[in-house]
Amino acid sequence: MNMILLFFFLPLISQVRPEPILTVNPKTLSKSGNSVHIQWSGIESPSKLDWLGLYSPPDSPHDNFIGYKFLSSSSSTWESGAGSISLPLTSLRSNYSFRIFRWTESEVNPEIHDQDHNPLPGTKHLLAESETVGFELGRGPGQIHLSLTGREREMRVMFVAEDPEERQVRYGEKEGEWEGDVAVARVGRYEREDMCHAPANESVGWRDPGWIFDAVMSGLKGGVKYYYQVGSESKGWSTTHSFVSWDKSSNETIAFLFGDMGTATPYLTFSRTQDESISTIKWILRDLEALGDKPTFISHIGDISYARGYSWLWDEFFNLIEPVASKVPYHVCIGNHEYDWPSQPWKPDWANLIYGTDGGGECGVPYSLRFNMPGNSSEPTGTRAPATRNLYYSFDMGPVHFVYMSTETNFLPGSSQYDFLKHDLESVDRMKTPFVVVQGHRPMYTTSFESRDAPLREKMLEHLEPLFVKNNVNLALWGHVHRYERFCPLKNFTCGSMGQKGKDWEAFPVHVVIGMAGQDWQPTWEPRPDHPHDPVYPQPKRSLYRTGEFGYTRLIATKEKLTLSFVGNHDGEVHDMVEILASGQVLNGGDDNNGKVGAVHKVDDVTRYSFSHYVWGGSVLVLGGFVGYVLGFVSHAMRQIATERGWTSLKTEEQ
Repeated sequence: MNMILLFFFLPLISQVRPEPILTVNPKTLSKSGNSVHIQWSGIESPSKLDWLGLYSPPDSPHDNFIGYKFLSSSSSTWESGAGSISLPLTSLRSNYSFRIFRWTESEVNPEIHDQDHNPLPGTKHLLAESETVGFELGRGPGQIHLSLTGREREMRVMFVAEDPEERQVRYGEKEGEWEGDVAVARVGRYEREDMCHAPANESVGWRDPGWIFDAVMSGLKGGVKYYYQVGSESKGWSTTHSFVSWDKSSNETIAFLFGDMGTATPYLTFSRTQDESISTIKWILRDLEALGDKPTFISHIGDISYARGYSWLWDEFFNLIEPVASKVPYHVCIGNHEYDWPSQPWKPDWANLIYGTDGGGECGVPYSLRFNMPGNSSEPTGTRAPATRNLYYSFDMGPVHFVYMSTETNFLPGSSQYDFLKHDLESVDRMKTPFVVVQGHRPMYTTSFESRDAPLREKMLEHLEPLFVKNNVNLALWGHVHRYERFCPLKNFTCGSMGQKGKDWEAFPVHVVIGMAGQDWQPTWEPRPDHPHDPVYPQPKRSLYRTGEFGYTRLIATKEKLTLSFVGNHDGEVHDMVEILASGQVLNGGDDNNGKVGAVHKVDDVTRYSFSHYVWGGSVLVLGGFVGYVLGFVSHAMRQIATERGWTSLKTEEQ
């Protein structure tokens, strides 16, 4: 009888298959940025399209993932139906969970895609789900970053925690000996209803931003190293950080300046992220360590995190910069990807094609609350959202007067910003600060081939350049174009003389585009007017150095001379430099240096540019998440099919 039953059930038993298993270890991480080990097994007939989704909160709907990884690109053993991967996790003040899905080629929907037009993975077939992963309590706040207040003997520190319970900063000249120096932090936050547009105000993009704390350390001695912690006795203190206080009497200025850096993620997500940001921070951290106890600061001129409505990318950004931003002040100005949305208050007719949806519906809210820059500039949003802040301000640092402006809000005569710039530039004490550096996001000058911003540049040339020239601005730094480009001293597209060979020199501003810190969406240079479709890009005489290489700039100034250097990310070395005397004379980089600087750099750039031209355009894969699987098409075929099927393009110019 038993043999008969065995014979009867044996075929059924053979059809029982093990369920896929997905495990995580450890289930509690000690701090943000630590890695979790994810392991899976029992995946039957594994496919290159099987994918792992990251979810936080862990009960998020299937299509509201934080990011994803294809199993085929994550583990060398994926074809066996088993594998593993380790992923660093940034604390979002909620737990994580992980899910594995099967996605078939027949289910690929090209109309549902990410920023690179890669179809987003489908969630119809759930194979496995993990337990949750969390973070230890009592480890103190995160996302710590410093900034100057504009007042002597002060330093601002901001950070994020999971609740509004009182937090403090305690500080002193000796580590662990706080000597009663404690400041209570103000606390605030923003809500989903404050966002102005999708995806920022939709469930796919919104995540709880936590509570944002803001404290000021006061009574500081100039040029002294201080140690500090943020947190509370009941909720825990952060690790100890240190900074060197602002020394207003210093005769030296050191700064690191760039734009358009963004952040990197260990996963794919809805928005393009910026892997080169890791190298930029790495090299700046090297420079900071080499400086020792000298005061310095960082200047990030727009397009900060590239969150564009996917709020967790702000968390990833602050996690990335904390190693440097907790040591030195981190200063910012607003860019299009922090602000622009369809109904923004200032949008003149000539700017209809300029100010669009680049902010992803954030309308400047995260930018305004997560940073607190000197001054009190603000503009109402016209919605329930709080006013947009950190628009324009200035401060002195040693012999340099730094000015920040907004290219996204009204800068024309009659506006509060124009009045500020005019008064500020006219009031500079050049005996005290012989150098003036102006910074904003969209450039006044560029030789990149993008026409959308042309009307804005015309307005800047008409209304702002006369202010700059009249008030002897030495250096104008801009982002937005994701390249480095240095111009000769300029006025109305004309190079000024450097005063060599007996000529009279002219103190025109040196314009430099420094949007090369991370974002890799690069435009072409401007072609020849009579051959607009040929890939030949002559370098105009006014453009002395231009490159598609990533990196940052380093500014060092004394009372006598200011030096700006471009450091390349591929080797951490200086690749360009300009020197400006306190008199305004430019020592190198003008139109009368026999072309030596320009000629050398042009030859070098021809080689570099051949590799960097539209680096994203020729290499984007249909799925973008793994190497070697193209689903039959590379990007050229993809664009061709997109035209035939009427796919909706996200944008033709990305800045």
